[in-house]
Amino acid sequence: MPRAGCGRDTPDVATLQLFNTLSGKVEPLTPVGTPDLRMYCCGPTVYNYGHIGNFRTFLHVDLLRRVLLQFGLTVQHVMNITDVDDKIIRNATAANIPINQYTAKYEQAFFEDLTALNIQLPEHIARATECIPEMVALIQQLAAKDIAYRTEDGSWYFRLARDPEYGKLSKKDLENITDGARVDLDEYEKDAARDFALWKATKPGETSWETPIGPGRPGWHIECSAMATKFLGQSFDLHAGGEDLMFPHHENEIAQSECASGHPFARHWMHVRFLLVEGRKMSKSEGNFYTLRDLLLKGYRASAIRFLLLSVPYCNQMNFTFDGLTESTNAIDRLRTFAKRIKTGTFPQGRDESIAAATIKAEHDYTAALANDLNTAEARAAIFDLVRAANTAADHGTLHTENAAEILRVLTLFDAVFAVLEDHDADLTRAALAWAEREGRLDQAAPELLATLALSDADIDALVAERTQAKKTRNFARADAIRNDLLAKGILIEDSKDGVRWKRK
Repeated sequence: MPRAGCGRDTPDVATLQLFNTLSGKVEPLTPVGTPDLRMYCCGPTVYNYGHIGNFRTFLHVDLLRRVLLQFGLTVQHVMNITDVDDKIIRNATAANIPINQYTAKYEQAFFEDLTALNIQLPEHIARATECIPEMVALIQQLAAKDIAYRTEDGSWYFRLARDPEYGKLSKKDLENITDGARVDLDEYEKDAARDFALWKATKPGETSWETPIGPGRPGWHIECSAMATKFLGQSFDLHAGGEDLMFPHHENEIAQSECASGHPFARHWMHVRFLLVEGRKMSKSEGNFYTLRDLLLKGYRASAIRFLLLSVPYCNQMNFTFDGLTESTNAIDRLRTFAKRIKTGTFPQGRDESIAAATIKAEHDYTAALANDLNTAEARAAIFDLVRAANTAADHGTLHTENAAEILRVLTLFDAVFAVLEDHDADLTRAALAWAEREGRLDQAAPELLATLALSDADIDALVAERTQAKKTRNFARADAIRNDLLAKGILIEDSKDGVRWKRK
């Protein structure tokens, strides 16, 4: 997917410039008609646990939301939960349980994963099964214009030939559309345009609803159109999702929404690019398919996963590697160690102008990078430049109290968006282990993870204090034994002139 202009030309840092898939240009993202920026972001289809490709999209939407808030905008953010579609019905039928019972487990897991990754909840969460009347009303609008038609079995389809602008989002060549050819699947197997299902007639054993257009259940595409317009109106500012949804899902949303209302649907479209794993497309057959929970069981921290998935700008394809995840872990530890040094260190009174200038530059570069099409790589680099300069100054005694206060303010701005400085990983990993035990997967947990979690933070603090006392009394054998025992359990101890610190690996 081309991204002409992605990450080019530093804009006014007061306004977010974001690539618009619809126009093919980087454009200002600002609210129109209301003080709030109204955004709709495609959420999960709750038929299984979310994988890291899903969460790359959700994380970049979270970053977008946080940047908008940091830039002084208020946001009305809607996320849908697709809790009825072909996959859900198929899996629930195979499990011989109702679809609401089947989806409840995965919806709960999804929100647990959002919490683990420090993803903010939107203002509105829309479940497809709670918005059936709105979907029916939208189909009735299309039927009144002869754009939706009913087939003999009672299903309803969108008449694609009635929309001359179809394809304007994905830029696909759709000249060979066959009038009247239909597709009943929620997702197309090929890049072909066909009349698509708006409403699917009742089939034996399937969940269905009795409605004015007949018994049945909604097609996938009509769900998002109805939910978006219910909460945001016929036209709104931004629609976001993964690039895999651009065609046919988002293209079909535009077609049915704009043909029904006669108004533009979403003015701005943001698509997060695909995730590769170790250079290959992620798939179960390749053995490189990972959910967030898989990675937590391997002993990786949720904050490191968040930081890594945000490290490459949304408009670029990302290659997820375990070396990269280790580097992300180390980068967070460096940031947290630095933040603690600045918060707790003792510095001379006053202000060093060279460090003050470096701090001002870091804040400007960080803000400008995010304003420039959410360039997370450059935003991170600006902060790490400040870390290097401030650490050097602190080592040489030239970092002063006012400098420390200014640096902490910049770190607060950074963490309001990247959200990785506060460590709750131990609690989250305990929750992952509890889940693994319920699912019968505890044998897949990394041994060092189990050993690490055998010690609470209070236990570690007590051992570190004992080690410090042992060193004071010159009992170096005991001090070394404590250090080695903690290291074996994944706890690193760091001695510095500012005191003793520890961290979990």
